[in-house]
Amino acid sequence: MPETILLAFLYAKLKGNKVSVLFSSWTIYPLVIFEIITFIGQVMSFCGSYTIIESINKLTSIYLIFYLLLVFKYELYIPSIIGSIFIVLGGALNDIVIKANGGFMPVYQSISYLTGRFISDESPIKDNIHILGTSEANLKFLTDFIDLGYTILSIGDVLMRIFVFLIIYGAIKKINNQRRKESC
Repeated sequence: MPETILLAFLYAKLKGNKVSVLFSSWTIYPLVIFEIITFIGQVMSFCGSYTIIESINKLTSIYLIFYLLLVFKYELYIPSIIGSIFIVLGGALNDIVIKANGGFMPVYQSISYLTGRFISDESPIKDNIHILGTSEANLKFLTDFIDLGYTILSIGDVLMRIFVFLIIYGAIKKINNQRRKESC
C-alpha cells in the first residue's frame, strides 16, 4: 500500500502539515518495516520468486493491526471506525465479484505489460483466487482492473485502502495540531 501512504503524505503536505513528525514516534516503524519487506517481495516477484509475497499476503491482517498502534497512540477512533466500514464494504464487494465468477477474481492487465510484470496464458497466476479476466467475466467493474504496474486493484481494494489513508493522514494531522498548541 505504498501508494496509499504516499497519497496520505501528499494530502497532509497540501493541507499545510509536516509529514516528518509522523516519524518521531516508534508507532510508525512496524508499518515501515512491513512496507520494506513488501517492497522486497515485490522486487523478488518481478524476478519470478513469489515466496515472500505469498507469506506477506497471509500477514495482511497483522499489517492492518499495526495501524491500531497509531489509532490508540493518537486517539484516531472516529477515522478508524469510518475506515473499518470501508474495509468491510471493500471486502464485501470483492466477495461478491468472486462469488459471481465461480470463486475467482478476474484480473485485467494494462500497465503491467509495460512494466514487465504481467501474467500470460502460459504462466498461471500463483494463487488460488486470481485468474486472467476474459469477456465472460461477471461484474467486470468490480474485478481487478486498476493496474498500477506492480499490482492490480479492484474497487473493493481501493475502498479498503481508505482505512490506511485515514489513519496515516489522521496521525499526521493530530501530531501537527498538538505541536501547534504546544508552541503557542
